Amino acid sequence: MADMIILMFVFFFALALLGFPIAYSLGFAVIAPLMITGNLTLNTAGSWMLQGISSFPLLACPFFILAGNLMEGGGISRRLVDVAKTLIGNVPGGLGMVAAVACVFFGAISGSGPATLAAIGGIMVPEMIAAGYSAGWSAALCATAGCIGIFIPPSVALINYAVIAETSIADQLLSAIIPGLLTAFFICIYAFYTGKKRNYGGGEKFSFQNFIEALKRGIWPLLMPVLILGGIYGGFFTPTEAAAVGCGYAFFVGVFITKELTWDRLKNIMVRSTSSSATIMLIIAVASAFGKMLTIGQLPATMVNFILSHDVSKGMFLLIVMVMLLIAGTFMDQISTVLILTPMLLPIATALGINPIHFGALMVVNITFGMLTPPLGVHLFMGCGIAKIKFKDIIKEMPMFLLICLVVIILTTYIPEVSLAFCGD
Repeated sequence: MADMIILMFVFFFALALLGFPIAYSLGFAVIAPLMITGNLTLNTAGSWMLQGISSFPLLACPFFILAGNLMEGGGISRRLVDVAKTLIGNVPGGLGMVAAVACVFFGAISGSGPATLAAIGGIMVPEMIAAGYSAGWSAALCATAGCIGIFIPPSVALINYAVIAETSIADQLLSAIIPGLLTAFFICIYAFYTGKKRNYGGGEKFSFQNFIEALKRGIWPLLMPVLILGGIYGGFFTPTEAAAVGCGYAFFVGVFITKELTWDRLKNIMVRSTSSSATIMLIIAVASAFGKMLTIGQLPATMVNFILSHDVSKGMFLLIVMVMLLIAGTFMDQISTVLILTPMLLPIATALGINPIHFGALMVVNITFGMLTPPLGVHLFMGCGIAKIKFKDIIKEMPMFLLICLVVIILTTYIPEVSLAFCGD
């Protein structure tokens, strides 16, 4: 089986480097070695793919994607920004703080980084530029703050990890809350410092009356995470049921409260949500077959034996994982990386006594911040598109934001309490 494992990685990296989508690269990496070596049949690979997506907890992913798109289509982004703006008031760098806080609010609805960046960055970047902020700095801040959307529940990446690792989805969703809040906090501190240094202003002076008025307009979308998380941790719903309830709530708010969810928008939302869900499910299916073949080839067991026999410490292993995940995050999306690397790395982590929920949090945090570095740098290119600037303009403003990311990564990786504080374990 060793020759088949080698062929799998050769095909995968060759196709990925040629620019093939990750799902296709994984699919060919599974099928081609089977056809060449004849060790297993294609029917077997097909059954593994079906088993990979035949999971009730995975239904939460398309439901949460749809719920986030429904809320976005219902015009809630501006309402969340207004709440954050009236809360923060007129302080140096205030608009940067507004963007970070609004990303926390929106992340609790969408569970997606790119969706959070598109929704909040699409509003805040032009507003910051109009207020005299540097276009590159504004785009860099929103690109970094957009990562918070992946950390705050409901996180699709954490749900996928929980299914693969067989951990509690409820606990896993809580594991990245503190990293997300720390990211927002550090961004706000840096925004304040930069605001004083570059004379970047804030919004309107704080007014309790204005805050209450903004809160009245934004209370319905803000109640959605309360409904979802309260239902899960109150024992009323499973995560999958909570996702379905969230869809119904988002539809109700968009149609009857904000009244911005028109029939044409609804059609576009359904198409976009279906496309996103299908892409994720395809990745999960082929990654499941990929992981199964690695297990049959005894690669995870071999890696565990190698690490233990060479007396690698827990701290050194975490450092190796941190570097590996940051590199993987630069050219692969977080869901693909989680699905491919979890079966290989989790057995080693468990053997070294690392809590699986903590390991899931550090994996997602490391991979997500990889989205802020070239060559793929999804959030960087999105930020450039929103601000209408060149890539070099955002890159020169990134060092301090990357330092913030590194601090959050180190805290999450080496202090388990950061990810386990709210969990039952």
